[in-house]
Amino acid sequence: MDNILQKRIEKLVDSDNALRGRPATDNEIKDAEINLNIKFDTQYIDFIKIFGGAFCGIAIHAFDNGDMIGNETVTELTQRFRQYTTNLSDELMNSYVISDDGAGNPILISRTGHVLIYFHDSGETEVLHTTFNDLLNQALS
Repeated sequence: MDNILQKRIEKLVDSDNALRGRPATDNEIKDAEINLNIKFDTQYIDFIKIFGGAFCGIAIHAFDNGDMIGNETVTELTQRFRQYTTNLSDELMNSYVISDDGAGNPILISRTGHVLIYFHDSGETEVLHTTFNDLLNQALS
């Protein structure tokens, strides 16, 4: 994570402890990757190792989230998405849920690092950002 983006996030979350969680450990990351059969994007790993699950204009779930985000881990959100969504493409089966749009549409990171939204009513997917850091920069704007 570049220093400018990190400082912008720190400025927001340092003002309220409920906005940030406990930083993720290497073991938590490894266990989740094994359980979900995916590899987390390096930008997402950088974020959760510094901030845990945190709110920075958008709620980003990890393993130990800030109080304002809720208790659902990235693992639980992804498993629930896979369990209750039918006919998932390979791209979605190899993605993981990090957030939602407030209307119940999951926001995911794909194997290629693209940030996607899955519209549960239509079953359609849209690329929101080409990188996780782009998502963070837009959310902080």
